[in-house]
Amino acid sequence: MTESPTQSPSRSFNIPEGADADSLSPEQMEELYASTLQVKDGEIVKGRVVGFEGDYILVDVGYKSEGLVPRNEFPDGGRKLQPGDEVEVYVEEREDEDGLIALSKEKANRIKVWDEISKAYDNGQTVSGEVVARIKGGLTVDIGLKAFLPGSQVDLRPVRNLDQFIGKRFDLKIIKLNRKRGNIVLSRRVLLEDERAELKRETLSKLHEGQQIVGVVKNITDYGAFIDLGGIDGLLHITDMSWGRVSHPSELLSIGDTVKVAVLKYDRERERVSLGHKQITPDPWEDVEIKYPITGRVKGRVVSITDYGAFVELEQGVEGLVHVSEMSWTRRVRHPSKIVQVGDIVEAVVLNLDKEARRISLGMKQIEANPWTTVEEKYPVGTKVQGKVRNLTEFGAFVALDEGIDGLIHISDISWSQRFKHPSEILRKGQEVEAVVLSVDVEKERLSLGMKQLAQDPWTDIDNRYAVGDDVEAKVTKITNFGVFAAPEDDLEGLVHISELSAQKVSKPEEVVRVGDVFRMRVIKIEPEQRRLGLSIRAYVEGTGEEALISRAPEPAPAEVSAPEGPGAAEDEAGEK
Repeated sequence: MTESPTQSPSRSFNIPEGADADSLSPEQMEELYASTLQVKDGEIVKGRVVGFEGDYILVDVGYKSEGLVPRNEFPDGGRKLQPGDEVEVYVEEREDEDGLIALSKEKANRIKVWDEISKAYDNGQTVSGEVVARIKGGLTVDIGLKAFLPGSQVDLRPVRNLDQFIGKRFDLKIIKLNRKRGNIVLSRRVLLEDERAELKRETLSKLHEGQQIVGVVKNITDYGAFIDLGGIDGLLHITDMSWGRVSHPSELLSIGDTVKVAVLKYDRERERVSLGHKQITPDPWEDVEIKYPITGRVKGRVVSITDYGAFVELEQGVEGLVHVSEMSWTRRVRHPSKIVQVGDIVEAVVLNLDKEARRISLGMKQIEANPWTTVEEKYPVGTKVQGKVRNLTEFGAFVALDEGIDGLIHISDISWSQRFKHPSEILRKGQEVEAVVLSVDVEKERLSLGMKQLAQDPWTDIDNRYAVGDDVEAKVTKITNFGVFAAPEDDLEGLVHISELSAQKVSKPEEVVRVGDVFRMRVIKIEPEQRRLGLSIRAYVEGTGEEALISRAPEPAPAEVSAPEGPGAAEDEAGEK
């Protein structure tokens, strides 16, 4: 031994009656000495450090011999211990094969911890422990002994990442204990539930509508966020997060964020709380008519595009709509995306404002001068103009005169005499045409044109130029099932009824005449008011006895029919027709 053992406590010996100490044999003395000792196997006793021997510490527990305890069973290998220090050890065996008492500090600690844990379990007390590892199904916690904390008992809600708890210390409750098997099961959730229940009672006792309170974001969904107000959750709906546009709650909040909210509605019976965040700030629509007066210029960011227009954010919570028709004076906008994109900063003019409905109508084209304001000066009624056919419809042709300025030639204003089912019979897209301005409507942005007005109306003095019984030369312009139309002059047509084509009965006019044929005819009817002129080939022949045909138009070539290429080509060709 490196150190001399300290003296053990004195003991009193009871000498058997009729004997003295000197008469006892060594064996009797040993037995008598042993009987006086209070040390028993399997007990925890207090002893004093008396010395150090290599990897062992010598401890006197008041027995006839000292015991050796491994250094590694003491904190820091026993480096802080000094002779005379008191320690608790477990008596494994009073005498081992070397005659020494076998002691254990580790077992003493274990037994003592078990006793403390059992006492805490029986009394429903909490224990403190440090999470040391993650294992299957939960965590290993050091509470003096290794114990199991199931994943379901870690928190109030299931936890995906248990590794985040390693190295942390918590107060825990023992929910299951089996000393024989060394099985200890812990719960943190039970304590959290108790804390939350107490917190909930306190929160509910103070909660009222209109109150502003600070909470923590607990969960986020597509329709809102749940805020922990202290033992109870409230719903912050997406529509109550901001006066501005919010596509998803995650744009503004993250789990764990601290947020100030207002209690909008509190149902005490169902314990449901509706919250609002935007309500703690002034409503931007409150003085919107002052900030954005009608005809005033504004600037904003395009935040959304629809088929009918673009929404422009003027400030957070205030948006205006630029209708597709208000985007350009000159361009015909089929879709707003042809003009603007989300994120663009645009200038506009306030056209209309409805504070109650929270609607603002904006116009982008109003930033620039309206080209229609000068149309009356540039194109007065009666002016001859030239332009290209931009589009054909059933009712007429639109002619582009200037950037953003179109004029409409109605189908009835193409010719004085000819009747067309569709403008495409005489006009084509891109064709350069000449016309006369008939009317201008600046307010409705309409300009009417006429082609026939370039020439005088042939019906105004027809009585001076033709009389019933006159013979004329006319060219066949159109064939119908009831007769043919023939033109004795440009822009003037007369009808040769099927009964007036020949003295013979005619079933189909095309069997007798062709478009382009020139005949001598007799005027048989004039009705200027109805713009009707009746002609007759039969009357001319019967009246003069002469041949009526002057020139025959060439026979039309048969339509070329090409063989369909590949399966389904015939159907495709038919479909195109």
